[in-house]
Formats: sequence, structure tokens, C-alpha cells
Amino acid sequence: MYYLSNYSSPIGKIVLFSDDNFLIGLWFENQKHFASTLSYPFSNEENWIIKQAKKWLDLYFSNQKPNFNVPIKFIGSEFQKEVWTELLNINYGYTISYGDIAKNISYKKKISPRAIGSAVGKNPISIIVPCHRVLGKNKKLTGYAGGLDRKKYLLQLENISFNE
Repeated sequence: MYYLSNYSSPIGKIVLFSDDNFLIGLWFENQKHFASTLSYPFSNEENWIIKQAKKWLDLYFSNQKPNFNVPIKFIGSEFQKEVWTELLNINYGYTISYGDIAKNISYKKKISPRAIGSAVGKNPISIIVPCHRVLGKNKKLTGYAGGLDRKKYLLQLENISFNE
């Protein structure tokens, strides 16, 4: 069974999507790649995963570091999953560059920061999988599927400095 629910955040409506055991989607309404992992049919009831994700978001948006993990499952290519898993290593309040991610996973093969950027931009679980913490070279603010204004807000919420 699949479940879909909405969450009202300070920076717009968020859509949450899960199966019985894992969160598989968290998007800002109408962002790029919106609902990329959505499956039908789904229920508009809130299961335990959706409730846990909303509790996590409540803590996060009240300027607290959530002290628990929401079970997640990535749906994408093996390369995308590898990049998204790397995003989970970026601690609250810290950033990493696209080039750093490329270096971290290039033990298998040479990967360009541009390829990393493409995968990061298709992250289906925004905020909880912190793609907003990925910056360009010299902490330069770069693209975000949810929009740069939202990325700025999330970075500022975590007291992260960046260059515009």
C-alpha cells in the first residue's frame, strides 16, 4: 500500500509519499522532478511513516536538529542511490561541494561534479536527505529543485554560511 499526505511548511506545501515501511518521496509542491517516485493507487491516510516524517519536519522547522531517523528507501538508478546515500553523510549545519561528493565516490570510477549535480537535483526525499547542503566551489549557492529561495532558507535555518 502507498500513502500520500501534505505538510504545511514555512516555505510552502510539502508532499510526503510512503509505502508501508519507508518514506519514498518528499517534495515541495511543483518542484522540479515532483512526484518522481509516486505510485498508484495510494491512500490519503497517514501511516506511521508519514506521521514520523511530519514529526521530523516539525522539529526541523522549529530550528531543532531531529534526534531520530525516518526510514527511507531510494528509488532510482544505482548511481543516483550512491549519490543520495552520500548526502546522508552531510551533518546538520555542514555543507559539502559537488566536487567533494565526486571524490568521495570516485574510488570506483572517475565521476564529474556535473554528473553528481544531476543526481543531487533528482533527490526524491528533500530536506531529510539534505541535498540543500550541497554547494558549489567556494561555498557558492547553486541550483535546488525546490528553488533557490527555499535552499537559502534551509541553509539559514541551520546557520550555514554560503556565497551567492
